[in-house]
Amino acid sequence: MDFTNEPPKLMVLFYGVVAFLAVVGLVLFLLDKAPLRRDRWVALIFLLPAGILLSIGLIIPAIRTFILSFTAPNAADPRNDKWVGLDNYVWMFTSPEAREALLNTLLWVILVPAVSTMVGLVYSVVVDRARAESFSKSLMFMPMAISFVGAGIIWRFIYEYRPTEESQLGLLNQFVVWFGGTPQQWLLNPPWNTLFLIVVLIWIQAGFAMVVLSAAIKAIPTEITEAARLDGVTAWQMFWRVTVPSVRPALLVVFVTITIGTLKVFDIVRAMTGGQFGTSVLAYDMFNWAFVFGNQGHGTALAVFLFLLVTPIVIYQIYNLRQQREIR
Repeated sequence: MDFTNEPPKLMVLFYGVVAFLAVVGLVLFLLDKAPLRRDRWVALIFLLPAGILLSIGLIIPAIRTFILSFTAPNAADPRNDKWVGLDNYVWMFTSPEAREALLNTLLWVILVPAVSTMVGLVYSVVVDRARAESFSKSLMFMPMAISFVGAGIIWRFIYEYRPTEESQLGLLNQFVVWFGGTPQQWLLNPPWNTLFLIVVLIWIQAGFAMVVLSAAIKAIPTEITEAARLDGVTAWQMFWRVTVPSVRPALLVVFVTITIGTLKVFDIVRAMTGGQFGTSVLAYDMFNWAFVFGNQGHGTALAVFLFLLVTPIVIYQIYNLRQQREIR
């Protein structure tokens, strides 16, 4: 590929990457040929490239984001932001727009993980060992193969509105007309429009929950299920007293994973409503303030707050995985 006509910054980046890879290759080559090795030094040198890349791509940007969250645009000198302390965080909890995004995000986090996990679990139990099990699970998992933007566009057509005198393009409004109702603008009326957006993410994540939980259910020892049947348990008792306790670790993994993904939801809101009509969420507001409105202080404050929300969940998941390893 010829980079001679590319902008200078791209040339610098290209040569920087080549030089970095050359240095890493040379270090690894010398390390491999060294007659004496010490395990700690070997491990340190092998981890050094990953550590450098992690610092450049994650740690340094995170520190800069945290610092920018205490600043605001400076009208007098646009090149230097002014220090405003905690004003951006105060704005986050006092501004009507920011509070609306926070409340919407809370609603997403409450509904999506719980409903997706429940639907995936029930579907796994119902379809388990059925004749068309593979086909049924493939249909359930298929939305996971669609990007969030693609799913948003599909469901936007489902919610599409046209006046009563016109033929309906949206599937939902067509059913409403068939039953004698009036077409509704589903995505324009808060707070119901937020619930209609939530349905899209549930539709996607239920397939992920189903796959993980189905594998966990099949891993339940047959001795346990056979003993329960000999004791005369009903199907309901089998579900609550045998299946659910046996797949509890998988349930936690699914619930935590979907929760983290829900906190970062952006694509669906962007594709379906553009954050309008009271549907904005934390991640979308973060993008808007930082890159659309040009207020990096507000945007980075929202980013820091989002990070603080995700961190306890990740710590809990790590703690839970360690406990499972100790039990094993």
